[in-house]
Amino acid sequence: MKIAGWILSGLIGLFLAIASAAPKLMAMDAAIAPMEVIGWPMKYLLLIGVIEAGCVILFLIPRTALLGAVLTTGLLGAALAANLRVDNPLFSHTLFSIYLGIALWVALWLRDERVRRVFPLMA
Repeated sequence: MKIAGWILSGLIGLFLAIASAAPKLMAMDAAIAPMEVIGWPMKYLLLIGVIEAGCVILFLIPRTALLGAVLTTGLLGAALAANLRVDNPLFSHTLFSIYLGIALWVALWLRDERVRRVFPLMA
């Protein structure tokens, strides 16, 4: 169970780092175009990329994983709200944050006994 949690955590970390944070940090069109769609000024692109990278790092370090998961959940909530505000497609864009958030918490639950004690599947 713990190995599966670490594999899932690694995949989530790679996705967030490579597909989300890196394009923002490098000011790539793949990050600029969605920012324009949701109406965010480009001056926040680097800041959001740094925040995303920080959340991923915190999530992948065992001692700070819970903080990283909480902060990433907040970040995903903001992304959901931004996509909802501009009426982006529901299942592919808007709810993607929910899908990723569920995977993030499942990964943490699988890899951390303390989280399983707080959120047991069975009593």
